[in-house]
Amino acid sequence: LMTLVGWVAVLLGLFAPVHAQEQGSEFKVAIMQAQKGMAQKFRPLENYLKRHGVNISFVGAPNYPAAAKMFADGVVDGMFSGSGVAGSLIIKDLAYPVVRPVDREGRSTYWAVIIAPNGVPKFINNADYFDGKTAIFCALASSGEFFYRSIPEIEKSGATLIQAPSHGAALAGLAKGAADVAIVKNRVWDNLKAQYPELNKVGEDSGENPNGTLIVSKKADPQLVKKCVTALMALSNEHGPEAAAVHEAMGIRGYVATTADDFAHTLVLLKKAGVTPDFNFSY
Repeated sequence: LMTLVGWVAVLLGLFAPVHAQEQGSEFKVAIMQAQKGMAQKFRPLENYLKRHGVNISFVGAPNYPAAAKMFADGVVDGMFSGSGVAGSLIIKDLAYPVVRPVDREGRSTYWAVIIAPNGVPKFINNADYFDGKTAIFCALASSGEFFYRSIPEIEKSGATLIQAPSHGAALAGLAKGAADVAIVKNRVWDNLKAQYPELNKVGEDSGENPNGTLIVSKKADPQLVKKCVTALMALSNEHGPEAAAVHEAMGIRGYVATTADDFAHTLVLLKKAGVTPDFNFSY
């Protein structure tokens, strides 16, 4: 017969590894260090996920090339990302999309719009439109740099390019005369256009891009991903304090399932812009 000490040893051997594994099962999310306040923005979501047993933690990334390497090396499990970066990581075969947020109005997509001072001719998808102009937009954005670079023969354009830190900043720069045209996210333009009566929409993209998608590394633990996705998909039907805090702070109803099919337009745009599996987030 096994002694009491022996039984204790067996029990410790059985349960200790499981406990250690549970403690180490963190869902690590990359956060751009240049985007101030991003970790704080997701704090209510962190509390909500932990309430559902998902031990989420944030990992700082200094830039998108570093984030891409984190995906490749398995350092992070996911990232809430704009469609330009998300689509690029899909093309690079480093990640896949799982969910995206739905805002209070039921929207989960966006597209690029071209903004110019009143009286400027409409954009007709021709690179010549930008000859002699200064264009301002966000880097690596489907509704910014990537849209601009997807325009046929745009490399022949003699335009001067300015990178803005945000879509709002691009509109402000245009209004101040720093540029002749801005390419921005339509949702931002819709929210801010009342502030700029001197500006007008002169063109827009023909398709939509998923907004704020959670992309996950192909090296992430499938069971951990499933647990996180299940919790996020349940958000729209939950009304507890943690869920209410997410609804309020992030301005969303919940999350909707997302696949690469939802990136169909985005991926075509990115490939036209020159994104390949070897893309390194710089030109």
